[in-house]
Amino acid sequence: MADAAYGLWPLVIFNTALFFVFAVSFFHPKTKRDWRAMGAYSAFLLALFTEMYGVPLTVYLLGGWLGSRFPLLKSTHAGGHLWNDLTGWRGDPHLSPFHLASYVAIGGGFWLIAAAWRVLHTAVQHDALATTGPYAHVRHPQYDGLLLVMIGFLLQWPTLPTLIMFPILVYVYIRLARSEEREVARRFGDEWDDYAARTPAFWPRFTRHGTSAPPSRPPSVSRPAGGRPRGRQV
Repeated sequence: MADAAYGLWPLVIFNTALFFVFAVSFFHPKTKRDWRAMGAYSAFLLALFTEMYGVPLTVYLLGGWLGSRFPLLKSTHAGGHLWNDLTGWRGDPHLSPFHLASYVAIGGGFWLIAAAWRVLHTAVQHDALATTGPYAHVRHPQYDGLLLVMIGFLLQWPTLPTLIMFPILVYVYIRLARSEEREVARRFGDEWDDYAARTPAFWPRFTRHGTSAPPSRPPSVSRPAGGRPRGRQV
């Protein structure tokens, strides 16, 4: 290895487990669908930290092709910050615009997951549909939070495997969300139809001033006609 920052397999395992447990503590998975979402997220983490501390496969593959054009692209730990190398950033890689933006995205993603869970937990306790807080702007804020964390990692340490995995994971989360929605639609009927009609699934609507547009009607907590509460509501 060009430096001692690779081949650190205990760090691969530790960081993967740390960010997985951290996400679980915010996401609070209960159903098999929830655990599938967390499984996809953990696969992304494993691919990321394997290249960050294990084997810099992406740097090896790109180094021979782009090495003469981008001399910073070397098999060192700092060389893994590909956006910095490809744009010619020569300062501390941890203070680059990409790295700082990654902190914002990762922190914002975990905040969104936690904020959504609080609303969801209250709705489940009242056997109701979650429509307030983050749910007033998108129907699946927790999935958005997981994707935002992944985007943060891609800004910080992009790799070929994670860049390939990301659109696949987006598709997986869309499929899981659609499955979730079918169940909730059967449970809440017209209440769900009304909520879904005014609230986008993943991407909030924005006004001309750049703020999230409010729902066409004030958000409320709707109650089904009867039945026992599910482990998760959308």
